[in-house]
Amino acid sequence: MLSLEDFKTSLTLPSPVEPFFPKWKGAEKVSLFVKRDDAIHPIMSGNKWRKLRNAFPPSLPKAIVSFGGGFSNHLHALGFICFKLGIPFTAIIRGDYSATPSPMIKDLIQWQTHIEYVDRITYKKRSDSAYLNELKLQFPDAIIIPEGGSQAQALQGIKDMVDEIEVDFDFIVAPVASGATLAGIVNALKTFNTGSIKNASPTPQRKAIGVGVLKGEGYLESLVEQFLPDSPRREVQQNIPAGERSKIPDRNQEAQLWHINHDYHFGGYAKAPIELQTFCCDFNNTMPFKIEPVYSGKAFWAVKDLLAKGAFNDGARIVILHTGGLQGAR
Repeated sequence: MLSLEDFKTSLTLPSPVEPFFPKWKGAEKVSLFVKRDDAIHPIMSGNKWRKLRNAFPPSLPKAIVSFGGGFSNHLHALGFICFKLGIPFTAIIRGDYSATPSPMIKDLIQWQTHIEYVDRITYKKRSDSAYLNELKLQFPDAIIIPEGGSQAQALQGIKDMVDEIEVDFDFIVAPVASGATLAGIVNALKTFNTGSIKNASPTPQRKAIGVGVLKGEGYLESLVEQFLPDSPRREVQQNIPAGERSKIPDRNQEAQLWHINHDYHFGGYAKAPIELQTFCCDFNNTMPFKIEPVYSGKAFWAVKDLLAKGAFNDGARIVILHTGGLQGAR
């Protein structure tokens, strides 16, 4: 059993920012970098630590309850942390995997997690106050962490990630599922765009491009906006052709700070058709780091496709956030 401070010493922070030189059409016209949050820890997904870091009170909780699917990176990371810190952990999982547990669930079992499988109707109540009150009665000593670790406390951890980036950039690209990572990036960019970034030149606003990894045009925007009450709403541009929604013209000074591209979910969450699987496999065989098809693979595919379509101006400086999650590829 470790203390929280001892556990932190096992993490690689700040995570590296590395130049990226893929042989993709259009890549030679821009500067690409990867924020390697996948390198924070070999077991725990990178952005999950960012989101969970501030979820723990000064005195460690007596127990923790949280939610996720059968392949959840969030539950995997939280289960690992709780095991290392000696905190009893209950994972409420959407669907019944008792007969065929996923690799993630097998890890949770090994880490002594208490697992409760619930049907989809019950799982949809995970944010309802009445259901949460029932859980508080069932687990009176526990703190309840939302799905994906997406809560207000998560934003500072994501902002810290952006603050670590010491190269100047025009765009930062990140996968989007529960909204908190993109919201944290937007919060950080508000500061960046005032000129506080190291080595930054007085350029137009830096912008965030979210890559939706599940079907949810409008829904994903609402998840981000719930953490950004003071942020101007980014209207989803329904009439822009597929593949062009991430094109952000410099001449439009009213262009918003962020938007989500919905062209690369490949049919929905954790959907990985053969072309995406092949892309990830080829990438992993030729690049110095690995990706997976649930999150990072879709983000890197999106950048590859947008470059080929000329969606970025020549000379654009683009940082791709690698959020980790390689356990999901097992």
